[in-house]
Amino acid sequence: MSVTLPSNADLATQFDLLADLMELEGADGFRIAAYRRAALRIRETASSVAKLALDGKAKELQGIGKTIEEKIVQVVDDGEIHALTKRKAEVPAEVATFMRLPGLGPKTARRLWKELGITTVDQLRAAAEAQQLRDLSGLGPKSEEKILAELAKPRAAEGPRRSLLGTTLPRLREVAALLEAHPASVRVSIAGSARRFRETVRDLDVIATATDAPALLEAFCTQPWVVEVAARGETKATVVGQDGLRFDLRVVPPEAYGNLLQHFTGSKEHNVALREDAVRRGLSISEYGVTVVESGEVHAFAAEEEVYAFLGYDWIPPELREGGGELEAARTGALPALVELADIRGDLHTHTTWSDGKDTLEAMVARAVAKGYAYYAICDHSQRLRDGLLDRQGEAIEALNAQVPLELLRGAEVNIRADGSLDMADEDLAKLDWVVASVHSSFDNRATERVLAAMESPYVDCIGHLTGRKLGRRDASPVDVERVIEKALETGTFLEINSQPDRLDLRDVHARAAREAGLKLVIDSDGHQVSALDYVELGVGQARRAWLTKDDVVNARTWKQVLAIRKQRP
Repeated sequence: MSVTLPSNADLATQFDLLADLMELEGADGFRIAAYRRAALRIRETASSVAKLALDGKAKELQGIGKTIEEKIVQVVDDGEIHALTKRKAEVPAEVATFMRLPGLGPKTARRLWKELGITTVDQLRAAAEAQQLRDLSGLGPKSEEKILAELAKPRAAEGPRRSLLGTTLPRLREVAALLEAHPASVRVSIAGSARRFRETVRDLDVIATATDAPALLEAFCTQPWVVEVAARGETKATVVGQDGLRFDLRVVPPEAYGNLLQHFTGSKEHNVALREDAVRRGLSISEYGVTVVESGEVHAFAAEEEVYAFLGYDWIPPELREGGGELEAARTGALPALVELADIRGDLHTHTTWSDGKDTLEAMVARAVAKGYAYYAICDHSQRLRDGLLDRQGEAIEALNAQVPLELLRGAEVNIRADGSLDMADEDLAKLDWVVASVHSSFDNRATERVLAAMESPYVDCIGHLTGRKLGRRDASPVDVERVIEKALETGTFLEINSQPDRLDLRDVHARAAREAGLKLVIDSDGHQVSALDYVELGVGQARRAWLTKDDVVNARTWKQVLAIRKQRP
């Protein structure tokens, strides 16, 4: 009898909660940090960490030792980490959520529980409304106001809200451009997780240097779209826009611009590793400079490249700064030359009004021509191309192909049924230049087996949005990515990085695993309207986070070169 192993997400959630509860108890900070690092590593691992633990191999992962591996096995055997079970019996479940509210750290959350008997969010809200929190030392009327304001927001008790990169990046760039146009501005850059092309972001960070910092901050805080100035000082300010997005601006002297940009680009794991390595060499790093501990001499740098060079590294692209081995690679000259947006020669997964697209074939192709593509595949949904429509669309594509300066490809996105079969006959698939096969329903039903079966088809060139996730709306299906990668290599099938903002599927860790196995990937827009063709930039960002080079990307090749590496048809 097979045992259903806990997902990586479930394991990571348990370690995060254990760390929260230990922090409430005032436990050893080193152990708390170890559990948080383990949770992060588990989430970012492509294969099943539970299976690795059962095989005694989980401790080979960075940040996971023998003790944590044993706790993972406890989850497999008993459903929960034993230490977590014990602490959950001692600490009311909602107390941990208090720590995510402004001004309420673990010590204050514990005092609310122990001294005021507050154990739920509802009780906390009632106490703040009754002005009872101010009786606790360290809290006052303003604290009560902030807590009530935060609890009034949607999902306030569930932790910080994150937004899709694809919807926030354009807005962030607009703000950076506004600041860059100000007379006092010298240099401006976006920073934070958006600069690293994380799929979701929280606060939106902008770093600047200026001839008149107060003037630039004043301009930032008085923009017509600003509805709240959440914080303001001499060198930084935080504002909230009409769309609810939160923007942080920090202004620094020109000579320290590189230090600040490096620091606030992050990630936390990257910066911690950078600092730890520096400490071993007698250096101390902050956002303002690198200090030689023995002499006290501070080195500030105007450019990021200078910061990394002083520390003995090649410059590290922001997308790689996630604590995934980039420092070692940068020290030894082993960083890859990452794929660039300009390397993409064609889009191999797009839709039109022939299926569920919003723009016509002609409009979509015109945009592809404007983008300078050499080839472009129309892959409308197979279920919309029945009763002779597939051939009629083929005629329309052929007629348009004679009029445009690119190779227009007949394609389709076919459904992978519950039994692994495709919903288009081989005789029709044989007419097409390019076939994407995707799961669109019953995502938990034989998720892996269906994809493996679809790849056996000699006509399936690529598997679309493998895990079917929709960020913030639908979890990834339980696909065994490792098995899929093995089968893709065996059958000559490619996997897709779907660039839709709410998909970005494959995840970066899965795409990196595919690359390390030697599998080529396709970066597609899955565009259903003209504007969506620009989403390819997000897919390229995801590919860069996965350490992909130009050679790892199928459609960074000419169409003739693509034909040479794809599976041969009957």
